[in-house]
Order: sequence, then structure tokens, then C-alpha cells
Amino acid sequence: MASISFCGECNNLLYPKEDKVSHVLMYACRNCHYKEETTNPCVYKHDLLVVSKETAGVTQDLQTDPTLVNDLTNHCTAKIKYRMSKMVNAPPPTIGPCLGLKGNTPQDDDPVRINTKTVFFQGQAKRTDTKMTLFFVCTNCHKTFQDPILNRR
Repeated sequence: MASISFCGECNNLLYPKEDKVSHVLMYACRNCHYKEETTNPCVYKHDLLVVSKETAGVTQDLQTDPTLVNDLTNHCTAKIKYRMSKMVNAPPPTIGPCLGLKGNTPQDDDPVRINTKTVFFQGQAKRTDTKMTLFFVCTNCHKTFQDPILNRR
């Protein structure tokens, strides 16, 4: 995977450059002429997968971002899948770590239930056929999922 490197002397961006004598890929600073040999031969990656573009920006600490909206109405998909399985009399799905358990099933009235609120953000895909997709991130198990109401339509 391509990565960004910075100069060890002046902290400016290092640019890929070929060492013409030894035919080795180097990263060089344009300001102070600092050079270092790279261990990664990839200087650019063109990602064509839709999934990675749509969920761009999902990080480990996304749920603590104060600029994102906390959503108390959408819960983690494990709880939604469990509720839907009860409606159609299907076997319950595997229970995620974010649900409080009473026996083997999540209970809405369980007083020891763990908080399952989510934060959400809009997808970052920039294509003409892209819809305004909301992505939800569970604040407890960090699972990312799309709007469950849109998935049922």
C-alpha cells in the first residue's frame, strides 16, 4: 500500500525518485536534498472497489468524534437482525458483543443492557450514481453498517 513519508530533517513531504546509478526507488526531499531508500515499492494505488471508497474515514475512535451526530434510535445491526428474526419466526442471528444478554437473547427491558447507540456520517463516494448513504458505527462494538430502513426497501 502506498504511504506518505516525511523528511527527517525539515519535515517536508518526500517524493519518489529513482536512483539512476543503482536503479533503486528512493524518497527524496525537494528542499534539503535528504534521501532515503524505500522498503515499499508501491508509490500509487488506484482503488476501484466501491466498498472501500464508501466507508472511507472509518477509524478506531470514530465514536468519540464530537462532530458526529449521536443517534439514539438506530441500534447495532445485531439487535435489528434479532428483532426482524422474531417477526418472521426465523432462528436468531449470532449475537454481537454490544448486546446485553439475558440467557442467549438480547432483551430491551434488561436493566444491565449495554448502551448500543450509534454515530453516523454520510458516505464519501464521489460518483454520479451514488446515493446519499448514511453509515452508522456502533459506539460499543465499532461495527459499521448502512441504514437498516433503506436495506429493507
